[in-house]
Amino acid sequence: MKFVVIGGDAAGLSAASKAKRMYPDLDVIVFEKTFDVSFSACGMPYNIADPLRGIDDLVVRSADVFRNKQGIDLRLNHTVESIDREAKVVHGRSDGKEFSESYDKLLIATGARARSLPLPGMDLPGVLTLRALDDGRAMKRYLAENTVRSAVIVGSGYIGLEMAEALCARGVGVILPEVRTEILPWLPLEMSKLIIEELECKGAQVMLGVDLTEIRRTDKGLQVVTRDSRLDVDMVLIAVGVEPRSELAANAGLALGPYKAIAVDKYLRTSDPNIFAAGDCADAFHALTGARVWIPLGLRANRTGWLVAENLLENKTEAPDIVGTAVFKTFGYEVARTGLSVGEAETAGFQAVDTYIKSRSRAWRQPGAEDLWVQLVADRSTEKLLGGSIVGKEGAAHRIDSIAVALHAGMSVTEFFNCDMAYAPPFGPVWDPMLTCANVLLTNLKKASTAEKPPIMEP
Repeated sequence: MKFVVIGGDAAGLSAASKAKRMYPDLDVIVFEKTFDVSFSACGMPYNIADPLRGIDDLVVRSADVFRNKQGIDLRLNHTVESIDREAKVVHGRSDGKEFSESYDKLLIATGARARSLPLPGMDLPGVLTLRALDDGRAMKRYLAENTVRSAVIVGSGYIGLEMAEALCARGVGVILPEVRTEILPWLPLEMSKLIIEELECKGAQVMLGVDLTEIRRTDKGLQVVTRDSRLDVDMVLIAVGVEPRSELAANAGLALGPYKAIAVDKYLRTSDPNIFAAGDCADAFHALTGARVWIPLGLRANRTGWLVAENLLENKTEAPDIVGTAVFKTFGYEVARTGLSVGEAETAGFQAVDTYIKSRSRAWRQPGAEDLWVQLVADRSTEKLLGGSIVGKEGAAHRIDSIAVALHAGMSVTEFFNCDMAYAPPFGPVWDPMLTCANVLLTNLKKASTAEKPPIMEP
């Protein structure tokens, strides 16, 4: 039996490696369009912050390890261009030469690409994105070969805010023009303001409500043009999110889901039973709504790769639903979220009630204690916990996992409040901030339920 994998990063090589362990005699072929496999994309901002580190430090396992130690036929610089589902053959090109390969089972693990903007100037030298390892190489090379004193970062999501810290660490003045009137709109406004204050305190300039129109090349370098201003800088990073690489699947007639991600069932099978999809190119089911969603995150990519291998010969293991747990760091702050924001909950049909509190990361008078903000979201009618977010200079990143577990367990706010959590003064107050927030939310739920009950009408 021949198992062909398209894509040599997290999902693709996780599937290939586990399949080879489970079935040593399986013929496993992996096609990777670049020369890079198995690298930590999430580590790029931290690598770029250090001019002495090479970008190849982020390679977790070399291609030769997969070939020589695991027996995987890993072919670099091989771009698959089409899938013939009827003949069960993939066609592609490498170094200008065409190739074809038959398969019994196929995995599409083509990942995601950085989104661009439909504006003039996106292709100018010095206008960069950050997704693949080659993007990181290009940025480190640009920083090394040019005098970069200032940069505009378009996009204030995870990558944009991580790169704001990285560039500031290299002495680059950073400007963040944001089209919205806030950043991180899934956070309560007061919590997102903390991040803006931190950015500006560290030297980055945040501009809200700014609508970009184009990027120009000038005698001075690059000019980012908005409706109200001109920003002259030496570099521009476009960090407005990612989109799934699903064209190969779409051209083969496979069904697509949200954001044109490849639609898969619980066993990671596409609409063709002989073709799987996993990682950032594929969709998932949300644990709270049951709806198809596309939330590309690292753990999901690795996990679904494993599960494809388990389900290769028969449906053995369902992929768990997701709640979208994520965390990132920008300067001194950890920012974490899981589940549904208020807006997402209302869109899904819930009657969302939320609250946020300010507490401390350690017990009273403990040295090093920092302020910690916790938000929880629940459904008014059922009191079911729907989501949460945490912001603080310590204690946010791992606390969010407790809320994620509660979401997977379908807990109510009361059940979460009653959880037996650890306490020691160096790690938190006796009433953990999450429990304090849950207690306040219970009060708010009762108030909301009482205030909004419809009047009893006489017949």
